[in-house]
Amino acid sequence: DEKERFEPTQFQDCIIQGLSETGTDLEAVAKFLDASGAKLDYRRYAETLFDILVAGGMLAPGGTLADDMMRTDVCVFAAQEDLETMQAFAQVFNKLIRRYKYLEKGFEDEVKKLLLFLKGFSESERNKLAMLTGILLANGTLNASVLNSLYNENLVKEGVSAAFAVKLFKSWINEKDINAVAVSLRKVNMDNRLMELFPANKQSVEHFSKYFTEAGLKELSEYVRNQQSIGARKELQKELQEQMSRGDPFKDIILYVKEEMKKNNISEQTVIAIIWSSVMSTVEWNKKEELVAEQAIKHLKQYSPLLAAFTTQGQSELTLLLKIQEYCYDNIHFMKAFQKIVVLFYKAEVLSEEPILKWYKDAHLAKGKSVFLEQMKKFVEWLKNAEE
Repeated sequence: DEKERFEPTQFQDCIIQGLSETGTDLEAVAKFLDASGAKLDYRRYAETLFDILVAGGMLAPGGTLADDMMRTDVCVFAAQEDLETMQAFAQVFNKLIRRYKYLEKGFEDEVKKLLLFLKGFSESERNKLAMLTGILLANGTLNASVLNSLYNENLVKEGVSAAFAVKLFKSWINEKDINAVAVSLRKVNMDNRLMELFPANKQSVEHFSKYFTEAGLKELSEYVRNQQSIGARKELQKELQEQMSRGDPFKDIILYVKEEMKKNNISEQTVIAIIWSSVMSTVEWNKKEELVAEQAIKHLKQYSPLLAAFTTQGQSELTLLLKIQEYCYDNIHFMKAFQKIVVLFYKAEVLSEEPILKWYKDAHLAKGKSVFLEQMKKFVEWLKNAEE
């Protein structure tokens, strides 16, 4: 069983010969490729096949076309630089890969390689490849993990990655929308890595936002801004819980939280929700309903100075009230403790009467509202009369 020699040149000649007969009619190209799969060894020469379809011939390392080789103009790089033409080419790849499923992996490897070769291509060739890649990502022919190649140090340093990403995301979002793009990026853990398209000294939300907004991709800028802020909030919660379990002094915790709010532009409403859930998660709660209220009051009394530091606005107080309502509803043992917690916070000046009255009147959640409103009835009446 003598091993057949690897002869990509012969394979290339067959494909180029066939393409010269089909001309630029992409329907005919797709039919020719479909039929040739039965005669030619696509599995073995996948790289050569995709090199020809994208660049017109076999690519030498670095992305240049080998001089002594045959080449064809029926390829992505020789086509017109517009979205419609690239959509038509995407169809050719789609049909080919649907027909010969085993080419899927070879095609992903090819795209990863092409992205590493970007510096070897002209600007127009890069633009076409970016549009095509965006379309293929949108219709699921490619997996977003191919974008890892764009994080190559040289491409990032010279600004090639960011410029390529602009064209790619434009065509991707044009086919789908930013939410679909976000889902694909999240699947391959790339939702938090987009800043790496820039060199280390430019990896800030501000720089990213300015660059992509000016390029007409405002939704991508906003997406990255949201991702950053979600990351910052998770980080804040983790650090808070550690500080609480260490028993750090409240003044240190308050200082830390205020710095984080400023640095990451986090609102007081968001912070009070984070502090509430951190405070409630530091305790092993009693399973008996009659004991849990007592335990909660003792625990929350201790933490009320921390909560009070972040309820300087009526809106924050209301947020806290809704969080307490939600918590007591979701944790059945706490159902009867709601009013006790609210009264404690009123006495400790974490909550003031106006937000409590507003909550009672029309700002409460539907969750367990009849139970909680009934519990609060007497206290609310007292508040109204105490006012007079």
